[in-house]
Amino acid sequence: MQLHQIKPDKRKKRKEIGRGGAHGHTATRGTKGQKARSGRGGKTKSFEGTVTPLFRRTPKLRGFKSLNSKNITVNIFQLEKYYANGDTVSPKTLIEKNVIKKADSSVKILGDGELKKKLTIDNCIVSKSAEKKIKDAGGEIRPLINI
Repeated sequence: MQLHQIKPDKRKKRKEIGRGGAHGHTATRGTKGQKARSGRGGKTKSFEGTVTPLFRRTPKLRGFKSLNSKNITVNIFQLEKYYANGDTVSPKTLIEKNVIKKADSSVKILGDGELKKKLTIDNCIVSKSAEKKIKDAGGEIRPLINI
């Protein structure tokens, strides 16, 4: 490499501020005021002037709401009330008989109450106590099918 082959460095030199020389004294920040100070040196992202900031205007949400849907619960005494002997219980029939409004998540049958009718449970989750009561009454539980 010879002297005529050397090219100047094309990278831009960083502006030195507050080190004396060309940008000494106020260091290009103007005189006084919030933005001239060291440290935070200005407004935060949430700063909105004289208006109360958005995060303080909005009401606070309390508690925790799960994004996972919960099971719709139906008790044994409801099945005893709405179904005849030998009927099939499924999310579709529960909606038809107005026991539940909609089956957007899985239906779980709980063991609260007494069952004297022979029912077939189809496509529902069943608790252990409800399973015992259904089988004691002579009913049948078909396995849950994921649709």
